[in-house]
Parts: sequence; structure tokens; C-alpha cells
Amino acid sequence: MRNIRLEKKLLREKYKNIRMNMTAEFKNECDTKILERLISLYQYRECRYLFTYVSKGLEVDTRRLIEKALADGKKVAVPKCIEQHQMDFYFIRSFDDLEEGCFGLLEPKTDICQKVKSYYRAMCIVPGMSFDFRGCRIGYGGGYYDRFLADFNGSKIGICYSSCIQWNLPKGIYDTAVDLVVTEKYFRKCALPHG
Repeated sequence: MRNIRLEKKLLREKYKNIRMNMTAEFKNECDTKILERLISLYQYRECRYLFTYVSKGLEVDTRRLIEKALADGKKVAVPKCIEQHQMDFYFIRSFDDLEEGCFGLLEPKTDICQKVKSYYRAMCIVPGMSFDFRGCRIGYGGGYYDRFLADFNGSKIGICYSSCIQWNLPKGIYDTAVDLVVTEKYFRKCALPHG
């Protein structure tokens, strides 16, 4: 019997190792190209609200994207992890609105940040260790984004390094695919078959 959880764990380790072996210079070059592709998207130009994680370590950089979106007059929302592997998004005005939270991630200070209640004209940047050509992803194992994206009706954009793209990843029944994957080399529109 197929063990998707084990397959995902092994793939997570594989793509973590690929990222760990990237030089800082090469990673920065890739991050810059991904940012340039992201801000050229009509989804970015048309969105009023940008939902994004605050990057750390091996992740594709989003800090410059946050700065750019704020400078462009967009409202930027970042996630706060809550119980039962759920997360809420809160609007931030600058990095000063962040504090260290779950897993050492920077999260919004909920006492001064406004909770998001609408996804109208919204675009969500989705993290992942790997994506495939259907828009499926290998995340970090917590299921936070799959739960959130199940109810998110805006544009879902995965960002990833091209060296971490695989043709076909294992997909669990609760996994939510993205609409578009952006790497430093290309865009890939995704069309996951239903069912």
C-alpha cells in the first residue's frame, strides 16, 4: 500500500538538501528573478490584498516582495498560526508589526494588527519545498496552508526554485493545488484535474 506521508517526508528532505547546497549568491540571484516575475503578473497588478508568508532560511525570499507591495499601496497580510493547524492572516504596515511566533517564524502582533475578513481581489503567495506541474506541493508538513487555501477564492501563486520542481508529486486528499507556479526561469499555469 502506498505511504504518501513517507513519500512526502523523503521528498521534503531531498529538496531541503538541494536548497542547503545553493550558494548565498545564487539563491539571491534566483530570489531576485522570482520577485521580478511575480510583480510582472497581472494577478499582482490587479490585487488589492497580498497574502504572503515572511520568509526565513531556505525559503524563497518574500521580504522584498512585502516592501514592494507596501510601496505600491497594496494591503499586505501575513499569517498567524493558531490551534489545530489553522492560521489567520493579519494586515501589517511594516516589519515593525511582526514578532517571533510559531516555529521561529515572524508573525503579526495581533494586538496592533487588523485581522483579514475578506479575500476580495486577493493574491496569496504559497510556500513549498517543491511544486509539480499540476500545482501540487510539498509543504513543511503542518497542513496549515492546505486548510487555509481550501476556503481562499483569490489567486494562489506558488513560488519555488526550478531545481525543486518535480513533474508529478504525491497528492493527499486534503492537498490544495495552486493556480500558477513561479520560478526564477519560468511561469507555469497549473490545471489540476478535478476528482
